Amino acid sequence: MILQTTAETPSRSLWRIYALEAKYEFLKQMRLPAYVVPSLAFPLVFYFMFGVALPHGHGGFDIPTYMLATYGAFGVMNVSLFGFGVGVATERGQGWMLFKRASPMPPFAYFAAKLATILLFSLIMTSALFLLGATAGGVRMPAGTWLSLLGTLALGTIPFAAFGLAVAYWAGPNSAVAVLNILALPSAFGSGMWIPIQMLPPVIKKIALFLPPYHYAQLALHTLGMDRREPAHLHVAALAAFTVLSLVLAWTGYRRDDGRTFG
Repeated sequence: MILQTTAETPSRSLWRIYALEAKYEFLKQMRLPAYVVPSLAFPLVFYFMFGVALPHGHGGFDIPTYMLATYGAFGVMNVSLFGFGVGVATERGQGWMLFKRASPMPPFAYFAAKLATILLFSLIMTSALFLLGATAGGVRMPAGTWLSLLGTLALGTIPFAAFGLAVAYWAGPNSAVAVLNILALPSAFGSGMWIPIQMLPPVIKKIALFLPPYHYAQLALHTLGMDRREPAHLHVAALAAFTVLSLVLAWTGYRRDDGRTFG
């Protein structure tokens, strides 16, 4: 007779913790209209208004295809910034972070669950945007190009989630939304996410070189062959430096919280 045991191996137990944390984080976010509606609906509405409804054919410039990439980048940036920035800042203010640190749960499980949720929301949003572009926008591309654009947009969750985390630890729970809006909206406009950067004034084009959303949008456009023909590795390097700086700021803020709580 073979005896069965319900005991789990440490690795399986750890995996279950991560999976459950991600599951409940996603369900929690789905119950927040203030996050779901802007994250999923705004990029679609803006794309339909400016990428589909407006007249096209500006000197042969393919507006629907161009804005499919840039509004996709804006949507992912928005999901990442507010998912991490506002979510963590709010939970810090409620004392939830203190409870998490005092529990036996691995500290990284909390952040991994938020990152997984942001990635899933980003994939849902971009898939809906692609469907709208292919139907209402008449965008036609090879399957490989669609997948390449999807992958590039999905990778954008990492740098902007890192920046959102930094804001969450340095801004209060009541100011995180305002700080993120002040930083995100002007930088998105100046990076050519809302209006093609070719149509922006020369001074904004120069400023755009110092804006992380610009490098992200250019990488997305690079998959379509519609970028400004700048070396792609420069955009990757700029986003990598931005990610590292954001993580250093986030870690410093995290340690500062530890010192205040346990010091």
